[in-house]
Amino acid sequence: MSNKNIIDKIWDNHIVQKKPDFPYVLYIDRILLHEVTSAQAIEEIEKRGLTIRNKQNIIATVDHSIPTDTNRKFIADEVARAQIERLRQNCKKHSITFFDIESKHQGIVHVIGPELGFTLPGTTIICGDSHTATHGAFGALAFGVGTTEILYAMSTSCILQEKPKTFKVEFVGHPDKYFTAKDAILKLIAKIGIGGAQGCVIEYVGEYIKSLSMEARMTICNMSIECGARAGLIAPDNTTFNYLKGRDYAPKGSNWDKMVETWQQLASDKDAHYDQSITIDLTNAKPMITWGINPEHAIALNETTPLLENAHDRITFEKAYAYTHLKPAQSLEGVPIDFAFVGSCTNGRIEDLRAVAKVLDGYKVAANVTMYIVPGSEGVLIQAKAEGLDKIFASSGAQLRLPGCSMCLAMNPDKVPPGKRCISTTNRNFIGRQGPDSITHLASPQTVAASSIMGYITSVERLEEHGKV
Repeated sequence: MSNKNIIDKIWDNHIVQKKPDFPYVLYIDRILLHEVTSAQAIEEIEKRGLTIRNKQNIIATVDHSIPTDTNRKFIADEVARAQIERLRQNCKKHSITFFDIESKHQGIVHVIGPELGFTLPGTTIICGDSHTATHGAFGALAFGVGTTEILYAMSTSCILQEKPKTFKVEFVGHPDKYFTAKDAILKLIAKIGIGGAQGCVIEYVGEYIKSLSMEARMTICNMSIECGARAGLIAPDNTTFNYLKGRDYAPKGSNWDKMVETWQQLASDKDAHYDQSITIDLTNAKPMITWGINPEHAIALNETTPLLENAHDRITFEKAYAYTHLKPAQSLEGVPIDFAFVGSCTNGRIEDLRAVAKVLDGYKVAANVTMYIVPGSEGVLIQAKAEGLDKIFASSGAQLRLPGCSMCLAMNPDKVPPGKRCISTTNRNFIGRQGPDSITHLASPQTVAASSIMGYITSVERLEEHGKV
């Protein structure tokens, strides 16, 4: 009787060759390109006189370096301008499908892939970007790779890859009503640490996971990399199929029915073996927030920052407190903020913008706070406007900008100024991540929205209490 997990099943379906003492030759179904990591691979392909294979399985867009203000055609930064122009030229020269600004599909590569139905269950997907794990929400084996692997995949449809270990993460229990998927993944990372899943692919299971929307599942898989995993995935189900049906790249007609039958078999066997497993109890769990300089430095909003004597890495904790100007045993409730950011491949989808609009509706962003709301794609922006979310954002004083990675990372004009504090829906709170000497606190879109109104870190629950006064 089989005892395979879904990760092993997808892996085994994509083995082209395995020789002793040599990595697997693994077939790659889908390649995603953006302006930062593709140029060198295409340059090398041209230099070697190679051909790009299976171009129908490659899509490209601009996201990291593209400005998000109204005049995106003008790019002041020379490096960013060169990256974007090179991608445009390369896609035109090699007939690669490219979603440029104003194509109605430009956006963060990990947002547009699913939106287009380009991301499908049971496939292998790569991109020169660590957060490729996002696509695992669809039951795909999706992971970030280096430029050399992009080169191999574009020219052969295969890469050399060591088989990863497998890790089952089960969420049990019913959390607090204000708790979100972002809080669930932060809770896991706080528990196992930034190296807790090193070299593994995580399968997320449990009733909590099954109850989540596709957007929420993408949030969880997106941050798998932050606990050291190669990738994260969730077995496909009716939620997955309903999301994908009718999208541009999804199968059509009788082919759709046939593929759904195949995808329904894509699940871990009852007694499947995993190299590691953990159960995370979410009973009455409260929203989370980071206090330090990596995603492991996270606490519930009703908790206080950890004591140095309890630190497993005291030097890092001391560095974190010095950088964030916080101290041990401190509550983050009430810590003043300067910026609030909603967006990124973690929380830049339509569901995230709806959640933020629901909190902001009828309120004003505090006078001391600059708030950016950046949709993950042109599709999200179009939908937000169709639902009138843009009007709520405008009346609250938040800035709704054009799609891109924006303030997630300091690779475009959207930066947090030195010494300023930002509460952010992004995935990394590293030193200088959002701009030199900037301070970042990771949280859910709802917590970011509530904090933007009050002008300091707080929860939706506290905002509601405040509203009653």
